[in-house]
Amino acid sequence: MSTTGPIKQARKSLLWLGVIFLISAAILVTGVLNGKTTFAPKLALDLEGGTQMILAPRVQGGATATQEQLDQAVEIIRDRVDGSGVSEAEITTQSGRNVVVSMPGVPDARTRQLIQASANMEFRPVIIAGGFEAVPEDQRTPAADLPEPTEKPKNASDTNWITPELFKQFEAYDCPAELGKGADTVHDPSKPMISCEPDTGAKYILGPVEVPGANIADSYSEMARSQQGAVTGQWAVNLVFNEEGKKQFADVTQRLVSLPGSQNQFAIVLDGTVISAPTTNSVIGDGRAQITGNFTEESAKALADQLKFGALPISFEIQSDQRISATLGADQLKSGLIAGLIGLILVGIYSLFQYRALGFVTIVSLLVSGVLTYMALVLLGWSMNYRLSLAGVAGLIVAIGLIADSFIVYFERIRDELRDGRPLPSAVEMGWKRAKRTILAAKAVNILAAVVLYIVAVGNVKGFAFTLGLTAIIDIIVVYLFTHPVLQLLARTKFFGEGHRFSGLDPSLLGVVPLYQGAGKIRSFSTEADAARGKKNASAAKEAERRQTIAERRQAASHGVATKQDDSADKDSSNG
Repeated sequence: MSTTGPIKQARKSLLWLGVIFLISAAILVTGVLNGKTTFAPKLALDLEGGTQMILAPRVQGGATATQEQLDQAVEIIRDRVDGSGVSEAEITTQSGRNVVVSMPGVPDARTRQLIQASANMEFRPVIIAGGFEAVPEDQRTPAADLPEPTEKPKNASDTNWITPELFKQFEAYDCPAELGKGADTVHDPSKPMISCEPDTGAKYILGPVEVPGANIADSYSEMARSQQGAVTGQWAVNLVFNEEGKKQFADVTQRLVSLPGSQNQFAIVLDGTVISAPTTNSVIGDGRAQITGNFTEESAKALADQLKFGALPISFEIQSDQRISATLGADQLKSGLIAGLIGLILVGIYSLFQYRALGFVTIVSLLVSGVLTYMALVLLGWSMNYRLSLAGVAGLIVAIGLIADSFIVYFERIRDELRDGRPLPSAVEMGWKRAKRTILAAKAVNILAAVVLYIVAVGNVKGFAFTLGLTAIIDIIVVYLFTHPVLQLLARTKFFGEGHRFSGLDPSLLGVVPLYQGAGKIRSFSTEADAARGKKNASAAKEAERRQTIAERRQAASHGVATKQDDSADKDSSNG
């Protein structure tokens, strides 16, 4: 085996780890200097306190919200809050009447708007489009020329929906003055309506609702692709309808694709305001539509969030908004950190007792994992508003033991290879080949469990699952980019390579000597060697004996018989 290959590979891995550290540290320091974040992770509601809002539901038509609607509202508001990047929020119903939202910190205006927003989302076809502002009175259509319905409307795009009164309202409608009032206006879904699109400065007469927003199953943003699958460089918003919406949307696009002008558009209306009115380029029969245009990454994500979380059938009014204190406080966080420190010390003591100097590799690897985890928590708090709860701290403490498992598996594999008679550099490589499969399998199970727990859990349990999965990923990075490369380098040192008794890799203390000793000789196990190992190494000697080949066992047995015969001869001669 080449000696330069592993060393070069080890140095390369350590260099990559250093690059990760430098980039993470540079981003963090830049964020702190710009006032975007701090060096401390953001804390959740139970550790920092936050804001509690009591929301009163408002149902269309003045009806009373049912418990089912409130439960649905809780789920959708939780999705909205999590989608805005705020984790560890508590959302519950209160006495079957209100919804209580408790969030860490002070929510920004966008988060408040998302929580309060009505889910009166509708898909309506465009009948006619016009300017954003009201038509000057002297330029409005004379009464004699106002459009008159000639027959009963045949579909939602039919111009026969436009009555003289509706057209007069359309010309007098001033979007800058009317915007914002739509949320307070109840529009009959079976009748046309006038609405505005602020982003494009357009005003429309829209037909009756053809697809309700509740039929949206999912929505997300991504880079658009051409028919050949190449990325076009433009952002797009993807819509996925449920089975009912799939059929409705297919029928609508079947009709709209052949219509001219603005009648080819299909308006997405939220709270009476058009948030997008894309044109129809083809019949969409699979319920998967894509909206393209001059989107930026932010505007595409914003529209996707509006579509995804805009299906709430009721809106809310904030009845009270107050600050609340931490339910657990800094003392409990301090206790959790002390518990973690104690666990780390105990793992370190055990590693030094079990693996001697090799235990320092475990300790340093844990410290590297800790630094990476810390930077990940801070950067995630900055970029995704992730907040660390007491349950998350518990996940970090549990992760200490799970991370130590990886090192134990690796070290024991190396010891197994040493017992088989391999020199240390070869044992490190062969042990790594065997250990990494076990480590990856174990971490895959940890990550899978964390993902499932995160998906099905609510509240603080999500924080536990998140930190558990995060530390499992970081553990893989550390084992690959630090622990294994360090052992590759240490195997070439005199202290570890020659198996110093305090290195933790002394072959004699492991109950083995090299299988091939040169000059055609193979290892042999003598009673003197067993005695030299002492009582403390009895278990290691048994392990070495168990691993002997059949030839070695026969050789050891014949040696034992010969020894007994020699002892008997000595006794006979002494008696004579």
